[in-house]
Amino acid sequence: MPLAAILTPANRHDITQLLPLIEAIPPIGGKVGAPLRKPQEVMGDRGYDSDPHRMQLSARGIATAIARRRQEHGSGLGIFRYVVEQTLALFHQFRRLRTRFDKRDDIHEAFMILGCAMICWRRFHSLSG
Repeated sequence: MPLAAILTPANRHDITQLLPLIEAIPPIGGKVGAPLRKPQEVMGDRGYDSDPHRMQLSARGIATAIARRRQEHGSGLGIFRYVVEQTLALFHQFRRLRTRFDKRDDIHEAFMILGCAMICWRRFHSLSG
């Protein structure tokens, strides 16, 4: 389930948006008490391997499970990748998000937010039914 989404140009590295994406996660309620304001752990592939970012997340009390570059495969993180891939596949169900036709960023971002809302609504609807 998408908790936050940020629209960026296609030629931007993923690591540049890691911290802004973490900050964009809204408070998550559910259990009694104060809502969660940060994830417990961040998982990522080798594209997110950056020691300064690891230290910034650690300073915020967020654990990291990020694969390191130039190391053998088999870190075990691949079994969790299906969550990300499944969410991307859900976005690709929407034609306007699969191939970008809109030249204006605000219009494409609006459709991305609508896509997030539809994915969440379908997930909650299937759980209640």
